[in-house]
Amino acid sequence: MKTNNKEQGQKGEDIAIKYLKKLKYKILERNYAKKTGEIDIIAKDKEIVVFIEVKARKSDNYGNPSDAVNTAKQKNIIKTALLYQSINKLNNTQFRFDIVEVFMHKKDKINHLINAFWID
Repeated sequence: MKTNNKEQGQKGEDIAIKYLKKLKYKILERNYAKKTGEIDIIAKDKEIVVFIEVKARKSDNYGNPSDAVNTAKQKNIIKTALLYQSINKLNNTQFRFDIVEVFMHKKDKINHLINAFWID
């Protein structure tokens, strides 16, 4: 059965959440969406709030999954994260931006890029 990109994305996020929970991350939000953009997963790693973009791929045909998180995508994630931080009054909270790559064609292998990008 062929899956579409949305189904593949959801499956990739499910795999990423399972992986993050094994690492003792606390999942705060999933598919957090505002006008500024969407963040796939917002989690807590000890005291750090982590904004996570998940990229799942079924082949290597288009390069590394993280390559799809270009500058424009990063800016939207950052804007949305700053809005989340403001709404939830997390002024003194440390945060970071991660990318979780899920290689579905390699038995759901995961590559977790910690501090994948940051605010300029």
